[in-house]
Amino acid sequence: MSAHRPTVVIGFIGVQLDRARGPERWSRWRPTVGLCQHEDLLVSRFELIFDPRHEPLAREVMADMRTCSPETQVNLVPMPVRDPWDFQEVYEALYDWVRAYPFDAEAEDYLIHLTTGTHVAQICWYLLNEARYLPARILQSSPPRGTNRGDTPAGEYSIIDLDLSKYDRIATRFAQEQEQTLDFLKSGIATRNPAFNRLIGQIEQVAVNSSHPMLLTGPTGAGKSLLASRIYELRQQRSGLAGRFVEVNCATLRGDQAMSALFGHRKGSFTGAQTDRPGLLKEADKGLIFLDEIGELGADEQAMLLRAVEDKTFLPLGSDKPVRSDFQLIAGTNRDLRAEVVRGTFREDLLARINLWTFALPGLAERREDIGPNLDYELERLSRGQRKQVRFNKEARDRFLKFALSAEARWSANFRDLNAAVTRLATLAPRGRITEECVEAEIGRLKDAWLRPGEEGETTVPCKLLPSLLGEEACAEIDPFDLVQLEHVVQVCRDSVSLSDAGRKLFTVSRKSKAKSNDADRLKKYLARFELSWARCAGDTRRKT
Repeated sequence: MSAHRPTVVIGFIGVQLDRARGPERWSRWRPTVGLCQHEDLLVSRFELIFDPRHEPLAREVMADMRTCSPETQVNLVPMPVRDPWDFQEVYEALYDWVRAYPFDAEAEDYLIHLTTGTHVAQICWYLLNEARYLPARILQSSPPRGTNRGDTPAGEYSIIDLDLSKYDRIATRFAQEQEQTLDFLKSGIATRNPAFNRLIGQIEQVAVNSSHPMLLTGPTGAGKSLLASRIYELRQQRSGLAGRFVEVNCATLRGDQAMSALFGHRKGSFTGAQTDRPGLLKEADKGLIFLDEIGELGADEQAMLLRAVEDKTFLPLGSDKPVRSDFQLIAGTNRDLRAEVVRGTFREDLLARINLWTFALPGLAERREDIGPNLDYELERLSRGQRKQVRFNKEARDRFLKFALSAEARWSANFRDLNAAVTRLATLAPRGRITEECVEAEIGRLKDAWLRPGEEGETTVPCKLLPSLLGEEACAEIDPFDLVQLEHVVQVCRDSVSLSDAGRKLFTVSRKSKAKSNDADRLKKYLARFELSWARCAGDTRRKT
């Protein structure tokens, strides 16, 4: 309490606690009158709120307050409330009064007397104060503790500042809880990269305080799926999500399968639809759905998803009755969706709905200082799964980290590369001890896996067409044998006028031994193994003759 600024107390009259008559009232504790009996609490002004039905009591109390403290200005504030236990009515009355009151926090010190009034009024005071409509601290009074209470009718009081940053113990506790939350989102990994730690801090704030869609971007293997599941578990704990976590890789959904998988279908809606299917969006009702690689969705699925995100309803295949699902959405992608919008392959309105909160996860190569902690985490997780202890010896760990942190280590598949390396090391470790020999062999395997077409040690010829179709990272994950074959198949598709024409050229020998050949279907299935279609392979360069 400031010694330089006048103190203003705001509070309700205590209809029961402040009521007393006759000379004996001066030996009885009355909370409102008692505040004016403390020598160390000098009240300059008291805004005494009362129901007009209790005006006589209010005037009696005001007279006693002036007797105890003549320097205190007591203002009677009539506040008619039909039902003092009606939360909405009480809150609206207090809100209107507070908004109209000429607070001057620079010139005056305000205290809210929380002891008097109904529990509803006390809750409303707290909410208005916590929302910063009231620039005040809480004043709480209590009866005297002594057995002979008549000797100390003023009672006791305490002042509570709801600015929690001023309470070191409370602030420390909240900081510890937030640190535990961040640790949870990071799966207990003591990450050291400052940018990544700041990113996780932002995600924690959004995950706890917002249920709007989130978009996680970043390269394949950056940890989007694991982070999405952690966000779901955090929201379960903090927000009480009752539904389940549903994860979908949109790259695996094609055609009717995509519509049916996401939005469900009715029996008989298409060939093979023998029973009703609820769909994954419905299964995520009251829960969270993670749509990984959302950029792979077709135009029809994007349109349906937009409606589902906006009003939580959608039409299953073959149905004319909308289904409702109150799901929360996290989307993931390794594409630049803004570029996809420009190309016309992704809806601009859908992107606007899902990118309110966009977080770009860096690849492992961008946060090499976190490789050590993640290495320990992966090894510990693998040991628990296999129920046997596996450890590096010091020299082996130092050798692996030296390589992992160097420019030689590309980590093109990010944490998938690291997980695969640890799995191989643990599996091949003699008697559960990873040696330098194990590490050297693994380094060789990783280098071979990261070789690109045309680089020294590569056994394939450079690919000209596949990188533009699949991307460099996807090509690096395909065996050299398959790369050569697939490159040839794509070239034939580019040189053919139709899917059937390309099939006849590619299966010119084997088709002769078949009674009934379906070259187009064979080629379609082959391309699907690599998530390719005839349209993508043929492109605009296919011949029209």
